[in-house]
Amino acid sequence: MQHTSPHPRALVQRLVVAAVALAAVVAPLTVTSTPAEAAGRMTYTLYTEANPTADQADAYDRIRAAMDAAVARYNEFSDFDRHLNVYYVPGVPTAEASIDGTIRFGENRGFMQERTALHEISHTVGNGTADAWYAMCQNGQWTGTNANAKLAEFDGAGAVLNCGGSHIWPYGLNYDNEMSDVNADRHVQIIWAMIADGM
Repeated sequence: MQHTSPHPRALVQRLVVAAVALAAVVAPLTVTSTPAEAAGRMTYTLYTEANPTADQADAYDRIRAAMDAAVARYNEFSDFDRHLNVYYVPGVPTAEASIDGTIRFGENRGFMQERTALHEISHTVGNGTADAWYAMCQNGQWTGTNANAKLAEFDGAGAVLNCGGSHIWPYGLNYDNEMSDVNADRHVQIIWAMIADGM
């Protein structure tokens, strides 16, 4: 049994997206750092057991709420066209994600929240997982002009987008104390600008 987010895509569309993603590896797409009117098409599927235990049912509800909020925010502030596969895996210590679009939440309820979902989604689109991310993270600083320009809009001239250990800061949402509506909105915009930089 699975929970599919509100906008399911046809198989043909998924194949086209996969082809575009493959082409992006060969020749990066040109995107603007700030969509004029964001129209993201990010979706997800939460894979669930047909007859869940009480623990699983509780986890599914929490993960679903976190993912719904995070995907809605990504769709509001970016133009990602990506489908994510989400799982509840109790053995995972916190949460984890890979560039193939997989997100796994562990049993710690403290990580079943929007901040964690936003952070993990960023890994599925290349933050700390793409080869280009490592090429553009030099001496602990992001070298892309779009993300740095976006950061300057938020924090003023001279602001530095730090990177290392597969994470960024500020606005990486690496810890709970970084989470606010403003920071979450900026997180998505920074990630989208990093895509414009070629991540």
